[in-house]
Amino acid sequence: MNKPYSSADAAEDQTGRFVVQPNGRVRPLSPHLQVWRWHVTMLASILTRMTGGALYAGALLVAAWLLALAFGPEAYATFARLAASPIGLVVWIGLSFSLFYHLAAGVRHLIWDTGAALTPRAATSLAWWSIGFGVVATAVFWVALFATGRVSL
Repeated sequence: MNKPYSSADAAEDQTGRFVVQPNGRVRPLSPHLQVWRWHVTMLASILTRMTGGALYAGALLVAAWLLALAFGPEAYATFARLAASPIGLVVWIGLSFSLFYHLAAGVRHLIWDTGAALTPRAATSLAWWSIGFGVVATAVFWVALFATGRVSL
C-alpha cells in the first residue's frame, strides 16, 4: 500500500524531488524540461498560446486602424504609412501567420475533441500539419498580395 508523503520525507529528501506546498502537503516536484524530450507537439502547444496572444495584439492594431479611419484622412495616412513600412509589414506578416496557425490549431483541437488522433504518432502528424498550414497559407497570402500590387515595399 502506498503511504502519503509526510513532511519528514521532504526534510530527509536529498534529491530535491519533493516540495512542501503552502498548505503543508508534501508533493513530488513536477518533472520539467530536463526530463522531457522535446517534441513537435510541445512546440505546437507553445505556438498556440503565443499566436493566441499575438491575435490579441492584432485586434488592438485593427482597433487602431479603425480609430485612425474615424479621426480623418491625416490620421489614416499616418497609420497607413506606419503599417506599410518594412517593420509594419513584418508585424502584419506575423499576425497573418498567427491567424492561419491558430485556425489550424483550433481544427486540430476539434479533431481531438472527437476522440480521434490522440495517439502520439497522430498527434505529432497533426502538429506538423498545423505548423505547415500556418507557414504555407501565410506565404501564399502574402505572395498574392505582392503579386496583385496591393502591397509593395
